[in-house]
Amino acid sequence: MRNGPTTRRRQLGATMRKLRTRKGMTLEEAGRLVGVSKATVSRYETTEGPVKWLVVDALCREYGASEAERTAIVQMAKDAKLQGWWTPYTDTIPEWMNLMLTLENEATREDQFATMYVPGLLQTRRYAEAVHRASERSVPDAEVERMVGIRMRRQELFRRPRPPHIWAVLDESVIRRVVGGGGVMREQLAHLSACADSPHVTVQVLPFSTGAHASASGSFVVLGGAEPSLDVVYLDTLAGALFLETEAELDRYRRAFIYLKARALDPESSITLIRQAEREL
Repeated sequence: MRNGPTTRRRQLGATMRKLRTRKGMTLEEAGRLVGVSKATVSRYETTEGPVKWLVVDALCREYGASEAERTAIVQMAKDAKLQGWWTPYTDTIPEWMNLMLTLENEATREDQFATMYVPGLLQTRRYAEAVHRASERSVPDAEVERMVGIRMRRQELFRRPRPPHIWAVLDESVIRRVVGGGGVMREQLAHLSACADSPHVTVQVLPFSTGAHASASGSFVVLGGAEPSLDVVYLDTLAGALFLETEAELDRYRRAFIYLKARALDPESSITLIRQAEREL
């Protein structure tokens, strides 16, 4: 999975498999209904080979996909060969990052819970650099600069005519942990407050006083598709990333995020706390 099209094919394949499983239909049954072989249906659920959007459209109809789901999936099939802005980096970034960038590029919303650092889309360059240097102490400066550059490039999605909505719930430790020194952290907290002024960004802080909560196991991101059934949960680990997409997994993280939003300070009170933390540095 070393380039944009293959990454999109992976997403398309996983989505087609998910719809067929939801319908309780075998590969053979699906193929017979749309006039293609079992092998063809199977190929559409993998990352290999070209796809015809008309077949994808027919399969979606047989799987009982909603109109919004079908429209989004057919567009995914049509875009399978498109190159993303990150294509020049695909030989030097891990597979999971390639996939994450594709999913993020096509997301309509991101629900994020952060326990350690400010989410990447809301980071300043100096803060991002400090995070990368702390995580990868043996990496050359040029590599750190390259990875920070990718992170900054990701933030260009806010310049789109219709950017995704970012809803970030931050554990209070995120705004209290001094990353990169006092000056870098003050700049980051001021930037976080400024981001929250955007209609496309909502920031809440989960205060220490909350105590135990619904996601003590760590940070997560729900990357939202055009329809909830197209959502994917992204988990960052030391060994790489995990992507969860079964309905049971999605439901668990969606419910956790609803709970976290309810327990966190409201957006206005959250910004007040962020500005207080900035003054105290």
